[in-house]
Amino acid sequence: MALGLLLLISGCGQSQAEAPVNADDVMFVQMMVQHHRHGIEIAKVGTARAAMPEIKTLTAAIESTQQSEVEMMLRWLHSWDQPLTAPTGAHDHHGGMAQTDVKRIQALKKSKSLERDLLNLLIAHQDDAVQMAGTEVYSGANPTVKEWARQVQVSRKGQIDLMTNLLKRAGG
Repeated sequence: MALGLLLLISGCGQSQAEAPVNADDVMFVQMMVQHHRHGIEIAKVGTARAAMPEIKTLTAAIESTQQSEVEMMLRWLHSWDQPLTAPTGAHDHHGGMAQTDVKRIQALKKSKSLERDLLNLLIAHQDDAVQMAGTEVYSGANPTVKEWARQVQVSRKGQIDLMTNLLKRAGG
């Protein structure tokens, strides 16, 4: 029973190679891998530099969760025999969702108002994830990926609410 629960939690309970997969599933997962990698970099800044314990805890949790999710998504792409990244420009017709700019992450590392800037950047970043997940829920074919996208919507909206409250406390 414990093994079954572990497989369910990790997203390995259903063979991804046997479930239906469409181009939207592949694009969503490829986009989310890159999106998560940026999220991990942002979270690392918060874990290293934030003064508020709640922000340190939140960013450490985001970092850990998103790393696990990246590994899960890479397993999906591998099982589908799909590239781990999309060709340059391939995301343009999927809403043109801007990825978190590397320059913004670098600026965050030097921020004099770290908590405010970190929370604002993470709120925008997690909102992008909610929007991307909404597209997958609507147009994806793979039931496991669609269910995970629904979970992303709920969890990231919860994080946004938490960060909005923390932002008020941080003077933002």
